[in-house]
Amino acid sequence: MQLLGHRNIKNTLVYTQLITFEDDDYVCKAASNVKEAAELIEAGYEYVCDMETVKLFRKIDKEGSKKQCISDTK
Repeated sequence: MQLLGHRNIKNTLVYTQLITFEDDDYVCKAASNVKEAAELIEAGYEYVCDMETVKLFRKIDKEGSKKQCISDTK
């Protein structure tokens, strides 16, 4: 409660009930070199992990398109 500065738990509960926790859909892309990774970061993607020889990035899908992982690597 100290983080929000509330003295009473009832005040904190008012704010926490206003938040909706929904599963976000992500667009995922893979980068195999530094140039591709830099382009993804500049486009708003965030680094997730390494897998085999590529780095995976994700970005919240605001358009609501299908969940799909796109790889530019061959």
